[in-house]
Amino acid sequence: MRAELAQAGYDRAALRPRILHLGFGAFARAHLMVYLDSGLAVEGGDWGVVAVRLNTGAEALTALDSAAGQYHVLQADNTRLTIRKIGAVIATCHPGRDGIGALLARFADPDLSLVTLTITEKGYCVGDGRLNMDHAGIKADLETPDTPGTAIGVLVRGLAARLRAGLGGITILSCDNLPENGHLIRAAVTDFARSCDPDLAVWIEQHVTFPGSMVDRIVPAMTPEGHALISDALGAPDPNAIVCEPFRQWVIEDDFAAGTPPFAAGGAQLVQDVRPFEEMKLRMLNGAHSFLACLGALAGQDTIADCMDQPVLKRAAHGLMMGEQVPTLSSLPGVDLAGYADALIARFQNRRLNHRTTQIATDGSQKIPQRILAPITWHLRHGSDFPLLALGVAGWMLYAGGADEAGNDLPLNDPLAETLRMAARSDDPVAAFLAIRAVFPAPLAMDPIFETTLRDAYERLSKQGVIAVLSGMDARQ
Repeated sequence: MRAELAQAGYDRAALRPRILHLGFGAFARAHLMVYLDSGLAVEGGDWGVVAVRLNTGAEALTALDSAAGQYHVLQADNTRLTIRKIGAVIATCHPGRDGIGALLARFADPDLSLVTLTITEKGYCVGDGRLNMDHAGIKADLETPDTPGTAIGVLVRGLAARLRAGLGGITILSCDNLPENGHLIRAAVTDFARSCDPDLAVWIEQHVTFPGSMVDRIVPAMTPEGHALISDALGAPDPNAIVCEPFRQWVIEDDFAAGTPPFAAGGAQLVQDVRPFEEMKLRMLNGAHSFLACLGALAGQDTIADCMDQPVLKRAAHGLMMGEQVPTLSSLPGVDLAGYADALIARFQNRRLNHRTTQIATDGSQKIPQRILAPITWHLRHGSDFPLLALGVAGWMLYAGGADEAGNDLPLNDPLAETLRMAARSDDPVAAFLAIRAVFPAPLAMDPIFETTLRDAYERLSKQGVIAVLSGMDARQ
C-alpha cells in the first residue's frame, strides 16, 4: 500500500547547527524532528540539527550520514498511511566514533542555541529531585572531567567549553517522560557543576534556561514488519526510517535563552506552565501503558493492540484512567479528560505499530514511581481506593520474576535488574520490593494501607492470573 508523501519545502542549504540533540533514537526522529521539519516548512529559517548518540548507536548515525541526514517518518494507523521526508539533520556526532573532544566542541559553536534531550529516565542520574552523587557514572565523570560518559557530564563540560569561548547562554530542553523534567535537568546540571566548578554553576544559573516540556507520540522500536511497511509505502527501503502513530503533541514552557525554533509553527504549544499537561499524560497514557505492559505480558499478550483485544484488559485500562488517575490531576480548563481517555484507547488499538508489551516494560523501576506510585500517594492522602493501580504495581513485581503465567520467559531490562530479580525470588517478594528505596520511598513503603492493598493484589494475581482477577473485578461492579 503506497502512502501519501509530504516533503519539506524549505532550503536545507540555509540550515546551521543551531540545535544539538542528545539521544537521537526512534522517539526523537518521529517527534521533535517532525515538529521542527513542519515548522521550517511554514517559516523557513536556519535551525539545523546535529544528532548525537552517547553510547550505542554509532552505526545508526553513520547510516544517517550516508543518506545526507535525510530519512522518512511513516505515520500509520489501521486505515491510513502518511509519510514525511525529514531534512532538518545536517550532521551527526558520536564520542565513540568521533572523539569526546569533537562533541564538546559542538557546545562552543557560536551557532548553537538549543540542546534537546531524549536520554530516558535513567539518563538523568537523579534521586529525590537532585543529582545522585553516588551514581557510578557521575562519580567517574567527576574524577575524569575531560572524558565525560554521562549526558549530565557532557552537558556540564560542554557548557564549560562555551563559557571559555566567551559565548552566551543557551537553552537545554528535556523531551523525556519525567514529571517536571525541566527542573530535574536543571538540578542535575547545576549540582554537577557546583561539585567541580562553582563559577561555572553561577554562569549556568544566570545564562542557561531549562524549560519543561510534555511530549506525546507512540513510537515503538523498529521491527522487520515496520521496515517492510516502509519499503511497501515508499517503493524502496529506507533503513533510517521510523514508524509511528499519526497523533502527536508537544507542550513546551516558553523560556528560550537564545532564540525560539519554529516548533509552534510545526504544531507545538508554547505555554507558561507545563505541569498540568505533564501530569495528565504521565498518569493517563504512560500509567495505562505500564499497567497494560506488565499485566498484558503476564497474560501472554505480545502487543498493546493484543491487550485491547482482551475486553477485560481494555475495560481495566479505561477504568484505571477515569476512575483512579483523573481524580489525581490538577485542573486543566478546556481539556476533555473523558474524551482524552477514549482517544487513548483508540490509539492503543493501532495494530500498525506493533508496540510490544515487553518494550514498554523496559526500565520499569524508573517509570513506576511517577506513573503509578505518585497517584497512589495521592489516593492515600485523600482516603480513596486504588485497586487497579495496586494491580499495576503487583503486576510489575510479578513481571520482574522473569516469566509469564504460562512459564514463558519475560526479559527484564532495567538498571536495577539484579535487585528486582532477587526481590521477586525472595520468600516475601512484597516486603523485598518495598525495601527498595530507589523505587519505594519510606513513607509509602511503610504505609499500612498501601502494603495491605498491594499484598492482596499480589496474592490474587499470583493465584488466579491477570484475566481472572480483572474479570472478578468486572463482576463486582
